[in-house]
Amino acid sequence: MVHPLYVAFIWHQHQPLYKSRVAGTYRLPWVRLHGVKDYLDLILLLEKYPKLHQTVNLVPSLILQIEDYVAGIASDPYLELTLTPTEQLDLDQKTYIVEHFFDANHHNLIDPHPRYGELYLQRQEKGRAWCLENWQQRDYGDLLAWHNLAWIDPLFWDDPEIDRWLKQGKDFTLDDRHRICAKHRQIMSRIIPQHRAMQDAGQLEVTTTPYTHPIMPLLANTDAGRVAVPGMPLPEQPFQWPEDIPRHLHKARQMYEARFGRSPQGLWPSEQSVSPQVLPYITEAGFRWICSDEAVLGWSLKHFFHRDATGNVLEPELLYRPYRLETPHGDLAIVFRDHRLSDLIGFTYGAMEPKRAAADLAGHLEAIARSLRQRQPGGGTTLEHPWLVTIALDGENCWEFYHEDGKPFLESLYQALSQTSELKLVTVSEFLQQFPATETLPVAQLHSGSWVDGNFTTWIGDAAKNRAWDLLTTARQVLASHPEATEAANPAAWEALYAAEGSDWFWWFGEGHTSNQDAIFDQLFREHLVALYQALDEPIPANLQQPVEVHEVQAEHRPQGFIHPVVNGIGDEQDWDRAGRIEVGGARGTMHRSSAIQKLWYGVDHLNFYLRLDFQTGKRPGLDCPPELNLFWFYPDQTMHNSPIRLAELPDHAPLNYLYHHHLGVNLLTQSTWFQEAGEHHQWITRASRAQIGLDECLELAVPWADLQANPDWALRLVMILSENGKYTSYLPEDVLVPLDVP
Repeated sequence: MVHPLYVAFIWHQHQPLYKSRVAGTYRLPWVRLHGVKDYLDLILLLEKYPKLHQTVNLVPSLILQIEDYVAGIASDPYLELTLTPTEQLDLDQKTYIVEHFFDANHHNLIDPHPRYGELYLQRQEKGRAWCLENWQQRDYGDLLAWHNLAWIDPLFWDDPEIDRWLKQGKDFTLDDRHRICAKHRQIMSRIIPQHRAMQDAGQLEVTTTPYTHPIMPLLANTDAGRVAVPGMPLPEQPFQWPEDIPRHLHKARQMYEARFGRSPQGLWPSEQSVSPQVLPYITEAGFRWICSDEAVLGWSLKHFFHRDATGNVLEPELLYRPYRLETPHGDLAIVFRDHRLSDLIGFTYGAMEPKRAAADLAGHLEAIARSLRQRQPGGGTTLEHPWLVTIALDGENCWEFYHEDGKPFLESLYQALSQTSELKLVTVSEFLQQFPATETLPVAQLHSGSWVDGNFTTWIGDAAKNRAWDLLTTARQVLASHPEATEAANPAAWEALYAAEGSDWFWWFGEGHTSNQDAIFDQLFREHLVALYQALDEPIPANLQQPVEVHEVQAEHRPQGFIHPVVNGIGDEQDWDRAGRIEVGGARGTMHRSSAIQKLWYGVDHLNFYLRLDFQTGKRPGLDCPPELNLFWFYPDQTMHNSPIRLAELPDHAPLNYLYHHHLGVNLLTQSTWFQEAGEHHQWITRASRAQIGLDECLELAVPWADLQANPDWALRLVMILSENGKYTSYLPEDVLVPLDVP
C-alpha cells in the first residue's frame, strides 16, 4: 500500500489558575489577552483549509478561566485599570500602568501602531520617571486602550468597530475602553463553540490535560526526579499522593464531556511528563493515547537521536511511529514529538520571512519522507509504511514573535501542505484508528521524564523548587487529616489543592526561568495554599506569609531560552531578556581587572549564535579599547583540526594556550570581519562568513551555525580576545569559557 507521510500537529493551549482565592480576583491577565490573540484565530485559519486536520489540547484550567471572562465574573489588575477613569488614577496606579502596559513584544505588538510606539519610545528613551511627571490624562487613556487593542489578533481587524479604533489611533475615551473590553468578551465567547464545531466536522481533534496541569509522576512520588538525575537534591519530605492523579483525570474528563458532547480520546500529560507508575491511571480513566517528547523515547530505548547537518533525525523509523503500552486496564498508544521541528515553530521561524519559514518546515518534512523511502528494504519511490511525524508545542506564546501573530506563516504553510499529496495532516486519533500502534514499548522500560531534557529538573531539585514542594506536602497532609473534608463536603479545599499542584509555579521558582512577574507567581502559589488552610479552618503557617525565594535580577546566568535579536547595535532589552549574561572586568568586583567592556550577553536560536558586548558609559569601541575583537571556538569531544591562537605576546596559560577550530575577527573601527578555520599542521585557512555585526550603543553579532558547520546537539566553547595590530591585549570573560550548545 502506498502512503503519504502523515503529520500530526498538536497545539497545546494552557494557562495556570490565575484567580486568587484569597483576593477573589485574577492576579494576571494572560487568559484574557491570549484569548483574543491566540486561541480562536489558530483554528479559524485552519478552517479555511478543510483537507488539513490537526489536534488542539485545551487544558481544563484554561477553559474555566475563559468561561469566567465570558460570563463577566473575572477581573484582573490590567482590566480594572483599563476601566478606571483617567482622572481618578493615583500615583501607584500610574506607576503600575507605566511599568506593565507595555507587556508585549514591541516589535510585533507595539511598534506597528504609531501612537503605542510613541508612548513606548518615551518610556524607553526618557525613562519611567519622566513619563510619570509629564504624561497627561490623554496619554494614560491612549496607553490603556492600546494595550488592549494591540493584543487583538489581526484576523479580527476587519471587524468594523476594531477597524474604527485602529484608524482612530489616539484620544480614546473611557467609553472606547469599555467597548474594547466588551469586544474581548465577544471574541472569547467563540473559542469553545468553534473548537466543538470543528471537532464535530472532523477537521479537529480536541484533547485534554489533567485538571490543573500537574506533573503526574511527581504527584505519585517526587523520587521520580532521580530516575534521570540520580543525585538530584529532593525536598525534605517526599510528596507521595498518587490518589490525586485519578482525581485530576476524572475532573478533566467530566469538563470535557460537558463541553464537547463526547469522551476525549487523547491526553496531553502535563509538561509531556510520563512514568510507568502513572499509566494505569490514564487507561483506567478511558484515554486511548498520550504524547511525550523524543528525549523520553531516547531514554526509554537507550538511544540518542543523532541528526544530520540540516537537523533531520538519522534514525527516523524509531521516532516517527506510535508505540503500544500494555497496562492492566488496556493498551495505551503513545506518540513522541520531533523536538527540533516543534522548537523551530516555537522559537525560530518567527524571526524568518514567513514564506521562507513555511518552506523550511515543508522541506524538513519532505526530507524525512525521502529518508524513510531510501531506508526501505529494496528502496522504492513511495512510502510502503504509514509513518507519523508528530509536531507538538505551545500554541499561544510563540505567535507574539511572529509578524501579524503568525498569520502569514500559517497561511503559507497551510497553502503548501494543501497542494502536496506526499504529506497528509491528520489528527492523532484518526491515524491510530486506521493504523493502530504495533510496536510495543514495555511499560517498565518507559522513562520517567518530561519534554525538558527528558528529566524533571525544571520543576524539582533546585532549593527554591524543593521549598515549594515542602509547603505543598505539608498542606496535603493537613487536608488528609480532615477525612470529613471530602470533595463534596468541602470543594473549596480541594480546588485550592488542585491549583497549587499545577506545574507552573515550580517552573518559575529557582534557577532556569525568570520574568518580571516571578513575585506574583510566588504569591499566587502561596495564596492557593492559604485558601486550603482557610477552607479547613486551620491556622495559616507563618512560612506562607513569606516569599518562597527572594526575587532579584540575577547578575550572571546561563541562557533561559532562545533569542532572536535584531542586530543593529542598539541592544534592545526585550531581544536579550532570555540571553545568558556574564559580568566582565571591574563589573565583577575589585579583584578583577577594569575593562571598557562591562557585560557580555550570549544566546542562540536554530539559525545563529548571538553575542552582545556592553561598553562602559562614554567608552568608544576601538578608540577607548583595543580595536580588534577575536572570537575563538573549539568543540569538545569532536575530532577535527585545531590550531593555536596566532597573536603576538599571547600569555601561555589556559584557555589562551588551547587549540581552536574557528576564528572570527572583528575590526571595531571599520566594522569589518574576517573568518578562519583550522587546517592541517596548525594552519589557519580563510573562509567566507555571513556573520552580521551591529555597532552603535553596544556591539551585537550574529554568527550562523552554517559558518561554524556545527551539527545539532554539539557542544562548543568560546573565548574572546582583544588585540591591536595583531598583538594580544586582554581576553574575556576572565577565568571562564562561554559554554554553548547547538540546538
